[in-house]
Amino acid sequence: MALFITDECINCDVCEPECPNEAIFQGDEIYEIIADQCTECIGHYDEPQCVEVCPVDCCLPDPNHEESEDVLRARYEKLTA
Repeated sequence: MALFITDECINCDVCEPECPNEAIFQGDEIYEIIADQCTECIGHYDEPQCVEVCPVDCCLPDPNHEESEDVLRARYEKLTA
């Protein structure tokens, strides 16, 4: 499952540089995650880095992008090929 950033985001700028897939960007009002680039850090880290560094816990699983670990791993392989 890809992650998304809720409207609780305080625009603290800590998540964007931590994303190994460059899936996080500054949106119109808050940071956003490009679902097609999010692998929940599978292949890079044991835990999603945005979740680890977020001071307000606003990086959550995206119910609109439910994906298995196999799908996320395949995405990682495609992105790093």
